[in-house]
Amino acid sequence: MARFFVLSLLMLPIVEIALFIKVGQSIGVMPTLALVILTAVLGSLLLRTQGLQIVGQLRNNMSSGQLPGRAIADAMMISLAALLLILPGFLTDGVALALLLSPVRSWIYAGLASRLSVVGASASGGYRGPRQPDDPRVGARDTIDLDEDDYRPQ
Repeated sequence: MARFFVLSLLMLPIVEIALFIKVGQSIGVMPTLALVILTAVLGSLLLRTQGLQIVGQLRNNMSSGQLPGRAIADAMMISLAALLLILPGFLTDGVALALLLSPVRSWIYAGLASRLSVVGASASGGYRGPRQPDDPRVGARDTIDLDEDDYRPQ
């Protein structure tokens, strides 16, 4: 997995430069530069507006006593999309636009949520375990299980 990540980081600039050349040949140099600047400005605005909206959603979830897992995931994906829009490049802009679509974010969240088990702390100092006690992830090799002396309630 680490090799794939490193290879992707090395290939990204090469692919972006190739796309710059192709788009520049198709629409011209000045429109290409204007498009890159426009997406950077839109990314900055998006980061500000969507960020404030997600913070409000997080506050509402926390005040109602719900775990804000979905809101946090949406906030992270929208922030990543905004940062990808700020970066110059058309491939990163395409990925960013995909992340801005709610069905894509839902699909990614469902994929991540199926691999994670959330345990929330309660006000009484206890904890709520997974909703399904027969969950195969409980007691699995990659599950971190703490004893009572390994943590303390706040």
